[in-house]
Amino acid sequence: MKFGCHVSIRHGYLGAAKYAHSIGANCYQYFPKNPRSLSVKEFNKEDAKLCKEFCLEHHLSSIAHTPYPTSLTPSDEKKEATIESLINDLEIADACGSIGVVVHYGSHFDATNPLAGYQMMIEMLNTVLENWEGKCLILLENTAGKPGTMGTTLEELVQVRTLCEQPNKIGFCLDTCHAFSSSIWTGENHEELFSKGKELDYWSHLKAIHLNNSKYPSGSGKDRHENIFKGKYIAQEQFNAFITSPILKNIPFILETPSDEGVTHGNEIQQLKETWGGA
Repeated sequence: MKFGCHVSIRHGYLGAAKYAHSIGANCYQYFPKNPRSLSVKEFNKEDAKLCKEFCLEHHLSSIAHTPYPTSLTPSDEKKEATIESLINDLEIADACGSIGVVVHYGSHFDATNPLAGYQMMIEMLNTVLENWEGKCLILLENTAGKPGTMGTTLEELVQVRTLCEQPNKIGFCLDTCHAFSSSIWTGENHEELFSKGKELDYWSHLKAIHLNNSKYPSGSGKDRHENIFKGKYIAQEQFNAFITSPILKNIPFILETPSDEGVTHGNEIQQLKETWGGA
């Protein structure tokens, strides 16, 4: 089992990998640059190279996460900046040896055309990936929201990938809190979820899982993460049926849980390993 968490690049890309390794993680997530900006970063290529080498030596897997302002359905004035920022994220993550770059699913913006959001996403992804030759993938993340909100179903995720010109450069990242929030996973319908994903060929393109409990019940539409063992809405037995599924074997499980509410990520990773095993 691969368990890890989101880490800071305050001390560089190599520093982030070393920190993840020091707290017992065998996978991790990071922001490739300032998480609050779409600016293009002139990154330290030697630091990224050393990070990649360290991860290979210590069998560490990693993913990057796009900055908060990134949207696959941007306003016209932010479209070019978003495209350039996404390409920059891919370049940095690829240099660090990461599996992919997680980007949030788009949203509806045209009340008269419910397909406009999907069309914009496909256009954006085609433009970003048109000349991309690296190994790093774009990883589409499922959305937290009320049932019916754009990006909450496996069907939508798979269809957008399928309709892109280069689907081989796109994978998925499943967030358990988001899935719970939107009711595609209620904590009880594991077999239904796994069966649906197999039917749609979703699981074969899943590259990472954001492992989070929820501060609110299933179907709430609220994106509020809680610690795995502290949360009261997704029980340990429910996580057990999910985490131990053979379908998810070798997929990195990465915490995005609170680290300032009495449980450190190091402690939480240790608990995960003790409960479900870890390499």
